[in-house]
Amino acid sequence: MPDDFVLRALFLGGIFILVSLFLGWYRRDPLLDAIPTVGFSDPVLSLISAAQYYFDGYPILKEGYEKTRPGLFKIASFRKWIVLAAGPELAEDIGKAPDNVLDNLTPIHETFQHEYTLKLLNLADRYHVDIVRSKLTRNITATFEEAREELVLAFDDLIQTREDEWIEIPIIETIQRVVCAVSNRVFVGAPLCRNRDYQALNLTYAINVVKSGTILRMFPKLLRPIVSRMLSDLSSQIRQETEFIRPMVEERFAKMEEFGEDWDDKPNDMLMWLMSEAKGVERSLDGLARRLLFVNFASIHTTSITFIQVLYRLLSHPECIEPLREEVEAVVAEKGWTKAGMDKMYKIDSFIRETQRLDGLNMMLAVRLVLRPFTFSNGVTVPPGILVAVPVGAAHRDEEVYTTGTADKFDGFRFSKLRERDGDGVTTRHQIVSVSPEHVSWGLGRHACPGRFFAATELKALLAHMVVTYDMKFEEGKGAPPQRCIAGANIPRSANVMFRKRQA
Repeated sequence: MPDDFVLRALFLGGIFILVSLFLGWYRRDPLLDAIPTVGFSDPVLSLISAAQYYFDGYPILKEGYEKTRPGLFKIASFRKWIVLAAGPELAEDIGKAPDNVLDNLTPIHETFQHEYTLKLLNLADRYHVDIVRSKLTRNITATFEEAREELVLAFDDLIQTREDEWIEIPIIETIQRVVCAVSNRVFVGAPLCRNRDYQALNLTYAINVVKSGTILRMFPKLLRPIVSRMLSDLSSQIRQETEFIRPMVEERFAKMEEFGEDWDDKPNDMLMWLMSEAKGVERSLDGLARRLLFVNFASIHTTSITFIQVLYRLLSHPECIEPLREEVEAVVAEKGWTKAGMDKMYKIDSFIRETQRLDGLNMMLAVRLVLRPFTFSNGVTVPPGILVAVPVGAAHRDEEVYTTGTADKFDGFRFSKLRERDGDGVTTRHQIVSVSPEHVSWGLGRHACPGRFFAATELKALLAHMVVTYDMKFEEGKGAPPQRCIAGANIPRSANVMFRKRQA
């Protein structure tokens, strides 16, 4: 993607945004005007507020949440108003709304420009979602041993500790590669999951999708097909993915032709599930390659970012390491390195959930486009064409939900203590995978992340392995770098982490 073209695209896109903002805000709506604004309401000055949210969104969301709870407030984005629900009751309204009133897909497609970036042959066919929700989730136990094996191999390869000698590791690149290898052990199996070129392809593809989507959003729909052809190497990357999986796909289709849907040593992985369920053009080699890239796009970077945030929190709270080690060793002694063992690691689970609560990737979740006038339970109506969402960072620091005085403080064992307090009858509500209006890290309602059970198991396996295998610390005199907040996302900055083989 040539730098000069990107700069021109940003400049032209900026001009288009200015014009569209003015025209959009010029048409006022009394329903929208009745909702309090954080920042400027003026069609021109609102650009300042939109820029503030884009480059540092949390203070704006926090101000609106605290001023209006329980209620609604709105902020300006570069393209339209966003109405935020301040309080779990109103968040629940969003989660329960039918799809013909609040649409969850259009905001996702608009953000990433799926039509031009992911380039699925049949964008309307979301069969992979059902596979993730059903087959991937049901097979977590069956695939855990292989995933765990890949995890150990990847860490041993990338973090080669030598007795009591500390070594310096660039943590972001390392975690990305580990997560890519472990995820793809379940997606395509070995040895392809270990192929460095295959890993690099899937990691860079996701970055290119995000970059391309950001630029395309700046242009009117009429120009997007033209601009998309000049932007990036996405088409080339799809061709590369096709060649990587071609031998496996051809061999598996041949066996399906000969034996039907069942044969000895039939692979039990994402690619096989996609091949079994795909219809029409999606069942072609090209269609499968695109869909597999999509699954990687949705999985690898979100898991990697979350785990880097977890690791930074752990190294900032070294007092938590020993209790985590004790739990992991006790559980492994009883259950082994199994999915059942992961389910018994309450402190590991809690530590990750607490990190999600305070450092989560997204500043707002449960984003929906209003298709019809939507009335919240407090009687306030939002007109069509507006986005509604939950301001996650502010909601997760709500002192009416979390203990007063502690809501803004990190407590790695907050949720394991709540599980102990509440007893076995209601422990599920405090687990990492649970979804509620008070904790929306995975989204809300029926559209909550379908892959969260797989992701949570992977995160717990990563953390459990690291605490019992290594001694870890930041470089001397350094701590966790502040997150970079941009476009509604919290992105951890790069840091080197010191590792040595565990001494005690």
